[in-house]
Amino acid sequence: MSQNLEKSQAYPRRRPGPHPGLESPEAASATAMYTFLPDNISSVKPKASKEVRPLLGSVVLGLLLVLAAVVAWCYYSASLRKAERLRLEQLDLKLGGFSIRNQKGEQVFRMAFRSGALDLDSCSRDGALLGCSRRADGRPLHFFIQTVRPKDTVMCYRVRWEEAEPGLAVEHAMFLGDDGEAHWYGGAEMRTQHWPIRLEGQQEPQPFVTSDVYSSDAAFGGILERYWLSSRAAAIKVNGSVPFHLGWNGTERSLRLQARYRRTPYKPPAGLPAAPELSYRVCVGSDITSIHKYMVRRYFNKPSRVPAPETFRDPIWSTWVLFGREVDQDKVQRFARQIRQHGFNSSHLEIDDTYTPAYGDFRFDEAKFPNASDMFRRLRGAGFQVTLWVHPFVNYNASSFGEGVERELFVREPSGRLPALVRWWNGIGAVLDFTRPEARDWFQGHLRRLRAQYGVASFKFDAGEVSYLPRDFSTYRPLPDPNLWSRRYTEMALPFFSLAEVRVGYQSQNISCFFRLVDRDSVWGYDLGLRSLIPAVLTVSMLGYPFILPDMVGGNVVPERTAGGGRVPERELYVRWLEVAAFMPAMQFSVPPWQYDAEVVAIAHKFTALRASLVAPLLLELAGEVTDTGDPIVRPLWWIAPADETAHRIDSQFLIGDTLLVAPVLEPGKQERDVYLPAGKWRSYKGELFDKTPVLLTDYPVDLDEIAYFIWVS
Repeated sequence: MSQNLEKSQAYPRRRPGPHPGLESPEAASATAMYTFLPDNISSVKPKASKEVRPLLGSVVLGLLLVLAAVVAWCYYSASLRKAERLRLEQLDLKLGGFSIRNQKGEQVFRMAFRSGALDLDSCSRDGALLGCSRRADGRPLHFFIQTVRPKDTVMCYRVRWEEAEPGLAVEHAMFLGDDGEAHWYGGAEMRTQHWPIRLEGQQEPQPFVTSDVYSSDAAFGGILERYWLSSRAAAIKVNGSVPFHLGWNGTERSLRLQARYRRTPYKPPAGLPAAPELSYRVCVGSDITSIHKYMVRRYFNKPSRVPAPETFRDPIWSTWVLFGREVDQDKVQRFARQIRQHGFNSSHLEIDDTYTPAYGDFRFDEAKFPNASDMFRRLRGAGFQVTLWVHPFVNYNASSFGEGVERELFVREPSGRLPALVRWWNGIGAVLDFTRPEARDWFQGHLRRLRAQYGVASFKFDAGEVSYLPRDFSTYRPLPDPNLWSRRYTEMALPFFSLAEVRVGYQSQNISCFFRLVDRDSVWGYDLGLRSLIPAVLTVSMLGYPFILPDMVGGNVVPERTAGGGRVPERELYVRWLEVAAFMPAMQFSVPPWQYDAEVVAIAHKFTALRASLVAPLLLELAGEVTDTGDPIVRPLWWIAPADETAHRIDSQFLIGDTLLVAPVLEPGKQERDVYLPAGKWRSYKGELFDKTPVLLTDYPVDLDEIAYFIWVS
């Protein structure tokens, strides 16, 4: 977890004085004009002859030129001294920003100060610390940059700009470089996901908080970190103490990093004025893979445990798409029978939505589940591990709502007197305040009771985004960063980690659960479609979350968001989605393959078997390493080819570890695709050996029941 920058060290204020050894211009003029005369010469000044006048003019002009040269040299010397004073290792500071070079002298990072410029005369350097006390407009501030060299191949810069006056905003613009010059990754799960990052249009800085991008197009997603990584081996981590807002300018290709307390859910620490700070660390290394490894080991937590092996090996079967809110006991038991009748093994069965009388209750609706105990007994006997859908909302009509009000378990309105009611996708209710220990114990107590009474294996923790909190709210323990509410929610899953899934993540890398991507639409494109799947998984992987569930095969099947408008995803889309999911850390069905035909069922059998025999053993091996290294399980191609410019741009292929390269078909009507193999020896799933690499295989044939994958040959 990132640590806050320590307060600026005291630094002496130095002002440039006159250049040593040079006399003032006034003294130089007096010397030039003073003349000594011999005694025998008359003091009457003779009239200069016409021949002497040009000579005197030349002398005066020469003196003026010498004087100008001296003055210019003074300014030049002062500028050199100032430039030297404001240079730290490979960083050059200007009044309007700074740039960083790597060890080869190439500029790899550039930041501009957009909310104000520095008064460079107020800056001084003390060893590795460079500090300034004034802005160019004369306002006081606290600014410093400090260098840290943690290892020979890494140089880091700790930057802090703190306004002395409350109410102001601090904004720096981080340039991503010219298109094609550098590629950037990280930040957040987004509705339209690209790898590397694409900036389109302009976005004013908005709170960088967890949000539900399925219902809010322009928001950031439920999994985010204040971390970005460049293909030029530069990385930036914004401190957790910053009231952080993010925007962008697609024209100049810059991210707008802003700190402010006005019109925002961020609150200043208790007892301190609302004077924002923008502080971050920039680190530069030798290549993108090594600098990312350094940043993850230094600033992120790692999972402490590994989920159950069956979550990597076997599919999850969800009731959502088939039955939605109309789920009941008979439908669940029929679904389980169909799974076995169609030849799939009994694995993980998830009961999703509306199994309780009201949202916020923790008991089964007896009208829909007249004998829940018997249902669970039968499912366990058939070999199923059953999980239940849960959420942090308690609707006003739930039997537990009154108890929550009486015991003050809910997030409250700003005065702290009344619970704050919010609207979510299933109605109106209150939100549990997980900063209050009593609320946490109450919620977990109900989950433990369900586990003990019915043998529930675990839970699907849905929602948890800050966007579902009211804009103004109060909690038992103040939240300077509202994202910490999402963090507290993910902690609810810790006792149930082995089969649990959550869909929010902020500073939650040590929560050893599967992190689920937000619901996908049943479409092909980058806007929550199939093409967004690999970019989203790679992004979440780079943010330090190795255990990823890429939601349901085929998507959510919302009628207005489904290609073709059918009641199930298009057949070809479903098959291609299934093939990708078979190579992901977890695989989930909600539209069962028997909704199509025997061929689709056969394809599903083929890939669930391939997953169990080839993919799962590798996933489990890598999962065991994650607790020590923090390295991702799903990796971009540049992980093994950090200097390969082509690998930096590829968003339709991925690696599992360093040895299994996957290249699925992601476009409709295609039975071929281009495949890029980075340097090394690769053997295809067809048995072909490719040892003259790197190479682009154009129009590589891939039938509908195939996915192109290649194994590294040692």
